Amino acid sequence: MIMADFWERYSRSRSAVLGLAILGLVIFMAAIANLIFPDDPFRLAGQPMSLPGTNGFLLGSDTLGRDVAAGIAHGAKTSIMIGLVATLASVFIGLIFGAFAGYYGGRTDDLLMRITEIFQTIPSFIFAILLVAIMKPSIESIVIAITVVSWPGVARLVRGEFLSLKNREFVQACHTLGMSDSRIMLREMLPNCLSPIIVIGSLMVATAILIESGLAFLGLGDPNIMSWGFQIGAGRTMLRSAWWICTFPGIAILVTVLSINLVGEGLNDALNPRLRERN
Repeated sequence: MIMADFWERYSRSRSAVLGLAILGLVIFMAAIANLIFPDDPFRLAGQPMSLPGTNGFLLGSDTLGRDVAAGIAHGAKTSIMIGLVATLASVFIGLIFGAFAGYYGGRTDDLLMRITEIFQTIPSFIFAILLVAIMKPSIESIVIAITVVSWPGVARLVRGEFLSLKNREFVQACHTLGMSDSRIMLREMLPNCLSPIIVIGSLMVATAILIESGLAFLGLGDPNIMSWGFQIGAGRTMLRSAWWICTFPGIAILVTVLSINLVGEGLNDALNPRLRERN
């Protein structure tokens, strides 16, 4: 019943349903990438710079003869995996900082928010570049860098939600019953602020994919793992003579990020109680 009610609200937005369908196709492509393109995407599969639809290449080949379509399919796995893992880590850290700051207030709030603001004053992408360059370009370092630059937004959101909830009657009743602080935060307050967290989390996946693509484009991605940013970076010098090398991975990034944003807007429309009352 709850899921049916949620879907009824979500499906009111055609763009949200379209975004969900496109995102589902991208995830499906990533899931079956090893089936449709079983070979290593770095394998030199044929003649370099073959036009799309020629020499057995659906979307053409790059300057070394690698299949662009295979790179896009395998790159989808990389982008989605990094986006999900980095977002989960960011939400976890942001939840801890925001919950403690909002619940306890006072000096705890001041200390945690000053730490949060330090991270927010540094431009996110430049900070991510610096972190990856310091560590070593790899999947792990990229996830860590994206997590470090993404969690402050979650922390401020959760803090605001906890500040508005901690003086509510049901929270005061929990104090009266002698519940521990951890139980009140986890079992009573957190479920009441999950909706905005889910929405911002979905949008953070799109941001993480863009940051990963940007890092790979600059040569700071994992050199042993295919990604969309790596493909664009490898073909940027041949943009005029071999447009397809950059164009198709760029379209993949555009479509994926757009679909995630549409899903995020749909989730906001379905989960936001203010919009629900208005409808």
